[in-house]
Amino acid sequence: MTDLHLVPRPVAGSVDELLEGATERRPFVPADGRSSTRFEHVVLHGERFVLKHVHLDEDFTMRVSGDLGCRPLRVWEAGLTDVAPDAVDAAIVAAAGGDGRNGWGAALLLRDVADELVPLGDEALPEAQHLSFLDHLAAMSARCWGWTDDLGLLPYAMRWQWFRPALLETEAALQRERVPQVAAEGWGRFAARAPADVVEVVHGVLDEPEALAAPLRSTPGTFLHGDWKLGNLGTGADGRTVLLDWAYPGEGPVAHELAWYLSLNRARLPEGHTKESTIDDLRAALERHGVDTSGWWERQVALCLLGAIVQFGWEKALGDDDELAWWCDRAREGTRVL
Repeated sequence: MTDLHLVPRPVAGSVDELLEGATERRPFVPADGRSSTRFEHVVLHGERFVLKHVHLDEDFTMRVSGDLGCRPLRVWEAGLTDVAPDAVDAAIVAAAGGDGRNGWGAALLLRDVADELVPLGDEALPEAQHLSFLDHLAAMSARCWGWTDDLGLLPYAMRWQWFRPALLETEAALQRERVPQVAAEGWGRFAARAPADVVEVVHGVLDEPEALAAPLRSTPGTFLHGDWKLGNLGTGADGRTVLLDWAYPGEGPVAHELAWYLSLNRARLPEGHTKESTIDDLRAALERHGVDTSGWWERQVALCLLGAIVQFGWEKALGDDDELAWWCDRAREGTRVL
């Protein structure tokens, strides 16, 4: 494994300490309006920042994964947000621990990068930006090739448990966020619309994620950000990829990042670019950055595409027939190499 030469980052003991000297604090709701996470606009030393409060009371994925130690804070403190500084900009400038109930949360101070993010809407990404995202994903993954988690970040198999029906039932009872309720409805549609053999294998992995995690561990791993969706992405003036929301970090297969990207961003791929071409483009980018993809790539991709329908089969069942069918075909291919 390559030595990452990480430089640990300091963490303030409280929000008051973090924001000492602030002349303005004003709550706001992000433009997409989906998150229950609290945000504030802050003016500190004459500069404008965004303060993001991260706590499991406001994030169901933290609750279902048992994140009492606030993984985004651990990643910042360990220096992992700086692992590929020439390619990726996390936009975080400082952080405080002990935020919220029981001190289980954190407050992250970020540059205000709203103007650098991918605009909301349905327009296709510019081709150059799409390819840049893939190249920078490959660069960060290559930099961390062979990394193993000694920080207690997201457990390997937990990535395929976010939308497990039993956990969604608990979230529905809490009635704090809409997404778990929509997901529960979507799984009902999935059981009715997807082929029976695909439903069986997806339910099997949801019940026993090690069935997927174990074969994936036999393929190469790296450090994962975990959420390469367009809502977290942008392009800075310096050309680097702005990458926000480090909520799902941990050890895992690079093809997980790919499958997640394809699942959530497919409607905005540039004209002429398909899911298949995107898979090829990431492989080529990894090779450019020194990763030998022979001998394992096809199997890891097949398994991670199966993993994506385990994560998002509910969402695909709420969409069109062609999209659902594509993912069901990938699930069958992944099943054959389990």
